[in-house]
Amino acid sequence: MTYAADLLYEEVAYLAYHFHWPLDELLDLEHPERLRFVAQVARLNGQ
Repeated sequence: MTYAADLLYEEVAYLAYHFHWPLDELLDLEHPERLRFVAQVARLNGQ
């Protein structure tokens, strides 16, 4: 199963903006873990 490139870029950009982590570290995250970080940042931002 592949993950849509647009969604991957969106997740990575969102986390990079908030965490200032390097691209390679964000891409090394497993998809469920990355989504969990995205959800947590969204909750912290009231989104």
